[in-house]
Amino acid sequence: MKTVRFAKPKYVGDPINAVRIFNEKEVDELIVIDINATKDKRTPDTFILEEIVSEAFMPIAYGGGITNLSQITSILKCGVEKVVINYEAYRNIEFIKSAVKEFGSSTIVGGVDVKINMWRKEMVCLKNGNLKTNKEAKLWALELQAAGVGEVFINSIDFDGTYNGYSIKLLREISDSLDIPIIACGGAGSLDDIKELFNKTNVQAAAAGSIFVYHGPHKAVLISYPSRIEIQKILSG
Repeated sequence: MKTVRFAKPKYVGDPINAVRIFNEKEVDELIVIDINATKDKRTPDTFILEEIVSEAFMPIAYGGGITNLSQITSILKCGVEKVVINYEAYRNIEFIKSAVKEFGSSTIVGGVDVKINMWRKEMVCLKNGNLKTNKEAKLWALELQAAGVGEVFINSIDFDGTYNGYSIKLLREISDSLDIPIIACGGAGSLDDIKELFNKTNVQAAAAGSIFVYHGPHKAVLISYPSRIEIQKILSG
C-alpha cells in the first residue's frame, strides 16, 4: 500500500511481485512496514515475511506490531536482518534496551513517525500517525540512541507521498545531534531530492516509496529504481 500523509492508502500490488521487481533493479535494502498492525493489535505475520525473504536478494527490515522478544526471534528466523520498533519503544523504552541486549544494536532500529503540530514543532506520533504525543522528535531520537538502537528510521508524516522533498530542517537537526545512522523517509519526488538530503544533512540513508512505484501524472503503478550510475551521481555531490 502507498499513502499520502499516512492517509488514503492505495493498493500498488502484491508484495512478492514487488520484491521480484526490486531484485531486478538491484535495490540495496527493503523496509517492510505493516502500517496497521499496531492499530489493529495484530502480531507480525511471519508467513508473509518468510515468503518475502525467500524471494528477496537484498536485506529486509521489518516493522509493525512488535511487542516482545519472542516475536523478534521469530522474525529473525524468517531471515529478516533488522526490526523497526516504534510504538512499543515509546510505550516501554526498557523493551528496547532488552532487545538490544538480546539481539545486538545492529538488529534494532528505532522507528520515529513525525508530525508538525500547530506550534510548528516536530512531534512524535504513534499508531500510524493517529496518536499524538508531547515528545519532540529530536529528543526522542536521542533517547532511542541512548537505549542502544543501531539506527533510527525517521518518517515525516507531513511529507509522506507529497513529492515535495524531504523534511530537511528536521533531518539536519536530528542528524547533527545523533552519532548513529539515520534513515530518512517521506517526501522524495525526484533523485534531486535525495541528492539534496545528502548534501544538506548528515543522514546516511534515503528511503522512498512513491517515486519508486508510481509513474507519470496519473500515478500509474510502475516500479522503478535509479541505476548504479544515477546513484553514484547522487553520492558524488
